[in-house]
Amino acid sequence: MEQKIRRDLNMGDNLRRLRLKAKLSQEKLCAELQRRGCDIGRSTYEKYEAGELNIRASVIVELRRLYNCSYDDFFEGLDEGE
Repeated sequence: MEQKIRRDLNMGDNLRRLRLKAKLSQEKLCAELQRRGCDIGRSTYEKYEAGELNIRASVIVELRRLYNCSYDDFFEGLDEGE
């Protein structure tokens, strides 16, 4: 049986933009997330930014706290073209 992969909206560019704005490498960001209780490795986070993996809501919540931003910053530009 053929499995079809459904493409979802990708917030990877927004994740990368916020991380770079905070002047954090993926390694340092993941270390901080782990310190805060999110068990995320760099290779997993890399897939979030590349759009290969959907990010968990709990990680978005912790990133919002870390970056001191709004949830809208994660979804910026995703509703264009509606």
